[in-house]
Amino acid sequence: MTDISTAPSTTAKDALRRQHIETPSWAYGNSGTRFKVFAQRGVPRTPQEKIDDAAQVHRYTGVAPTVALHIPWDTVDDYTALAAYAKERGVQVGAINTNVFQDDDYMLGSVTNPDPAIRRKALGHLLECVDIMDATGSRDLKLWFSDGTNYPGQDDIRARQGRMEEALSAVYERLGDDQRFLLEYKLFEPAFYATDLPDWGTSYAHCLKLGPKAQVVVDTGHHAPGTNIEFIVAFLLREGKLGGFDFNSRFYADDDLMVGAADPFQLFRIMHEVVQGGGYAPETGVAFMLDQCHNIEPKIQGQIRSVMNVQEATAKALLMDVEALRAAQASGDVLGANAVYMDAYNTDVRPLLAELREEMGLHKDPIAAYVASGYFEKIAEERTGGQAAGWGA
Repeated sequence: MTDISTAPSTTAKDALRRQHIETPSWAYGNSGTRFKVFAQRGVPRTPQEKIDDAAQVHRYTGVAPTVALHIPWDTVDDYTALAAYAKERGVQVGAINTNVFQDDDYMLGSVTNPDPAIRRKALGHLLECVDIMDATGSRDLKLWFSDGTNYPGQDDIRARQGRMEEALSAVYERLGDDQRFLLEYKLFEPAFYATDLPDWGTSYAHCLKLGPKAQVVVDTGHHAPGTNIEFIVAFLLREGKLGGFDFNSRFYADDDLMVGAADPFQLFRIMHEVVQGGGYAPETGVAFMLDQCHNIEPKIQGQIRSVMNVQEATAKALLMDVEALRAAQASGDVLGANAVYMDAYNTDVRPLLAELREEMGLHKDPIAAYVASGYFEKIAEERTGGQAAGWGA
């Protein structure tokens, strides 16, 4: 097993200090399943209150300095003022996420809809979100489309790809020099026959055609069972097209459970490829964001735990004995290489991370520190009345 008292731990801690994990505004509001959205006490009612909660996650973890917004769920009159509000609370506005799936007009699709008027409406929203990026100083525009068909023959598959390309090209041209878009994909749901962006290859093909400001984002819940996600990560990194992650966990489909909950070994395998492929370096621009729905667990605690799970997987990946691994690989020592790999995964990095947090002036146990702060009791008492934030709110 890896000895974390040796020199590699110092290097790992230096890298972990620079970690940046973005939390999503929508994870702080009420959420649930398609059957029921569950209300909790103290959930935010406004984008400002979501930012307040995101600031708590950063306060106790030290590595969550940005919060992603979702439009129109986080619509305000003045986005420049919202960005200033975030800065006052020690965080920044991160990615701007679009929404072209919660409008009756989009029943048959948004940018791939057969109706050109609806396509124009959807594109208008995407371009409006770039305007918001200008106001907030955000680098990333997150694009996810529910577009697709439910029945064979419902629409022309090739024509829909052409409409997608046309919309993406228009957005790409609108981006500023320091902006980019991250193109997501999803195997199925809500389109059950053919999703217009169903997999990483389709997203990659569109991004490759557009240029360097178009990157692929990997949502860890958006694949068929058994898909080797770390292979996708390694390939996209090698091609310079990995824009970022939406971290969550799945047991069956797009479950949006806490990252590392279902398969912590998979999270480690992903982070190993990120570290070895150079994607952990800040200059690569790979964005590490949570995309989760805390349906039954406390919102802020769920986010803190998720950040800690990513930290633990990253620490293990950073402690890999790469020299021994490469030697075993080069000599064809299958079991030796796997043993080095598993040693890194089986390393208990919690003491290392506790020590790092104390060196950063933080409590060694972020969850305990948050609970002891009394913040939840405070917001549960204060946030009464008004409309609690949630899906569509």
